[in-house]
Amino acid sequence: MSLDASTRDALVIAGLAVGVLALVLAVVALLALRRIRRDVTLLAADDEAPSFVSAVARKTEEVRALRTEVDDLGALLARTRSELADALRHVSVVRYDAFGDMGGRLSFSAAMLDDGGDGLVLTAIHGRSETRSYIKGVKGGTSEASLSPEEQQAISYALKGVSS
Repeated sequence: MSLDASTRDALVIAGLAVGVLALVLAVVALLALRRIRRDVTLLAADDEAPSFVSAVARKTEEVRALRTEVDDLGALLARTRSELADALRHVSVVRYDAFGDMGGRLSFSAAMLDDGGDGLVLTAIHGRSETRSYIKGVKGGTSEASLSPEEQQAISYALKGVSS
């Protein structure tokens, strides 16, 4: 089978075109492979520097440890708040003159309450020859014992600190 010259020339041109196209595709593939190798080299470890993957793994573990520590601190904070609610930390003092003939406001009523309004009120009444002291228990901002107006005022002022 013999080919005429124009068919042969067309086949040669087509073969050259396919060869050039294959060469171009090979060059593009080679460049892509070079880029991929460079990226993998950046991710992989070498003797001088740790790998990106190991650095990310290390940081991930540090974040996990920090989350655990934050959870522990949150539990400690909740426990501390609970314990602090029972502390006598709302204090108010009302000074007054218990007797009309004496000045200087030497008598006082001091209320000491926790967050629930529980605690005590301490009253010291100063007279000319003696001072008397009284302590009354307070539960929820009130007392089973009768309270003087000054004691009620001291409790009221201390309770304002509870709501703030």
